[in-house]
Amino acid sequence: MRIGMTTLILVSFLTALAATALAEEVQLSQKEELGKFLYFDENLSTPKGQSCASCHNPDSGFAEPHQNLPVSQGVLPKMFGNRNSPSVAYASYSPEFSYTYDDQIIYHGGQFWDGRADNLVEQAKGPFLNPLEMHNPNKVTVVQSIRISDYANLFKEVYGPDTLDNVDRAYDYTAEAIAAYESSAEVNRFTSRYDKFLAGEYTLSEEEQLGLELFDGKALCSNCHPSSGSKPVFTDFTYDNLGVPKNSDNPFYGLPKAFNPLKSAYIDLGLGGSGRAEIVEPEKEEGKMKVPTLRNIGKTAPYTHNGYFTNLEDLVHFYNTRDIESEGWPAPEVAANVNTGELGDLELNETEEKAIVAFLLTLDDE
Repeated sequence: MRIGMTTLILVSFLTALAATALAEEVQLSQKEELGKFLYFDENLSTPKGQSCASCHNPDSGFAEPHQNLPVSQGVLPKMFGNRNSPSVAYASYSPEFSYTYDDQIIYHGGQFWDGRADNLVEQAKGPFLNPLEMHNPNKVTVVQSIRISDYANLFKEVYGPDTLDNVDRAYDYTAEAIAAYESSAEVNRFTSRYDKFLAGEYTLSEEEQLGLELFDGKALCSNCHPSSGSKPVFTDFTYDNLGVPKNSDNPFYGLPKAFNPLKSAYIDLGLGGSGRAEIVEPEKEEGKMKVPTLRNIGKTAPYTHNGYFTNLEDLVHFYNTRDIESEGWPAPEVAANVNTGELGDLELNETEEKAIVAFLLTLDDE
């Protein structure tokens, strides 16, 4: 018992020390500080108990901390979203949702796996009112909780003394402040071994160096996850259908018909089902999900939109061998628009797959 208590005290001390060191290193603006309070406040759900950090935890690379679940659980018991929570770290680098035309329309930017939010501010408004997430009945409930919070005065200092009196305006400012925190240096740290390598402060091992060469060459990873530049975020913010199989372990299939009328027949159409019919031709974008950042990928399992892959080794092997019949991979969840040009049969051997995984682990912030 004494040994356990000593260990607990030591862990608590080291955790506090690390938090203090980070606080000293990163100076947040008032708006960012307000956003941080909002981000971690578990009183902003109904019932109380879930915050933004519940599904986007710093210790998990600002992604889902419950890595035994393929998708994220809401504040209500036995209620789950249909997708794995992506990391909010480096999400602020994504441009507004838009498209370019070069022989074909290419969509990029926006937020969520399906790009349904134009930007980070619009994304931050969603979870509060989502019945499968924070489950608030309306904006009034959220704003009232902020009015009686310990940081209400800070909210007024940042946005004005009467700003909490107008529900719509206060709700918009809440999302703006959260987005400000998510855009801060505390969330987007650039402290990985790869960053140190770029700065000449770290030497890649032989395996990591081979992984980088494969990443930028034979494996074609950098086509969608560019590694160039002084501070690469390892995504081009486009949308792609990787041919990921349906995840039969997804608890979303078991939800009541009020939330999932199709039950196990539900198919996630990604960008093609995002509701952007005014600018997106759904049939040409079905199955396409936003290309995620690879930063902190060693901390953000499970992988892909439905959490099908529980480890990096299987994910890289899938990229390499998806189209090799003898590998026995299940059929894609969405068979249309599968990318067959940049993955599926890359002819990587086992050593090369392991090298790519070793390189990917250098992208974790310390």
